[in-house]
Amino acid sequence: MATKLQSVADNIGSELAKVIVGQEPVIEQLLIATLARGHVLIEGVPGIAKTLITKALSLCLSGSFKRVQFTPDLMPSDVVGTNVFDMQSGSFHLRKGPVFCNFLLADEVNRTPPKTQAALLEAMEERQVTIDGVTHALQEPFVVFATQNPIEYEGTYPLPEAQLDRFLFKVLIEYPSEEQEIALLGQYHRGFDPHRLGLSGLQSIAGPEALSEWRAEVRTVSVSADMLSYIAQIVRRTRELPSAMLGGSPRASVALLLGAKALAAIRGRDYIIPDDVKELAPPALRHRILLRAEAEIEGLAPEDLIAGVLDQVPVPR
Repeated sequence: MATKLQSVADNIGSELAKVIVGQEPVIEQLLIATLARGHVLIEGVPGIAKTLITKALSLCLSGSFKRVQFTPDLMPSDVVGTNVFDMQSGSFHLRKGPVFCNFLLADEVNRTPPKTQAALLEAMEERQVTIDGVTHALQEPFVVFATQNPIEYEGTYPLPEAQLDRFLFKVLIEYPSEEQEIALLGQYHRGFDPHRLGLSGLQSIAGPEALSEWRAEVRTVSVSADMLSYIAQIVRRTRELPSAMLGGSPRASVALLLGAKALAAIRGRDYIIPDDVKELAPPALRHRILLRAEAEIEGLAPEDLIAGVLDQVPVPR
C-alpha cells in the first residue's frame, strides 16, 4: 500500500516539475492535505506561483478547478450560488456557485468581509452548502486552497479563529533560490505560458475515483498508542504556553495525526514515526496558535513556540 502511494506521489511531483520550478516542500504539503481530506491556507507574497501550483495539482488529479477572487464587495451567493426565477417555467432553479467543484482556489480570502468568509465554513467542514434552507451536497473530493498576502493589511479582514481552524495546514511559500529563479526564466524564455497548461505536457495521473481509493489507503496506516500520546502531548502543550493566548484545538491534534499518516504513506511506510509528526507540526499548528501582544512585541512567531514544544515533549522510542 505505502509503496503504491509513494509511487503516486513521485509521479505527481514529476509532472508538476514540468511547470513548477522548486517548491517541492509546498507541493508535498498540498498533496498530503489532499490525501488527508483537508484544506490548505497558503500564505506568500504575490508572484510566487500560488495559483499555478494549485491549478497544476488539480489537472494532475483530473479534478474540476475553479478560482474565486475574493473582494470587499463579494457576496455569499457569489460563492455558493443562488436560486434564480425562470420566467418561462414560472419556477426557481439553482444557479450553482463556484464552490461546486473539486478544487476551489479562494484567492486573497482575507479581502472579503466576514459574512462572505463564513459562506465557506459549512462547505469546508460539512462538504455541503445551504441555500434558501435547502442543503446541497458538494462533490467529492472537495478541497479549498485559500491564499493570503502576508504584507498587505489595508482593506483586509483577518480570518476569524473559527475559520482558521478549518484549515488542515497553513503553508508558507518562500522566494525561489537564485538557481531556481534562473531556471524559471529559462522556462519562460522557451515559451512556457502558465495560462495554457495543456501545452506544457502536464499529464493527468488519475481521477477523483483513484483519489478516493488513496484516501482510504491512507486511513489504514497504523499508529501506535505511544504515537497517539506523542501527538496529544504536543498539541496540549501549546495550550499551556505563557506566550500564547490560544493553543491548538482537538482539531489540531486530528490534523497532525491525519497529516502524519498521509506523509508516512507517500514516504513508503504503513506506520508513522516521530519525524512525521515533527515535520508537519509547523504547518498544522502555526495558524492555530494566537500569540499574546507582549510576545509579538518581543518578535516571537508561532514557529518559535512550536520548536520549543517539540524540544520539550519526550520522543517515543
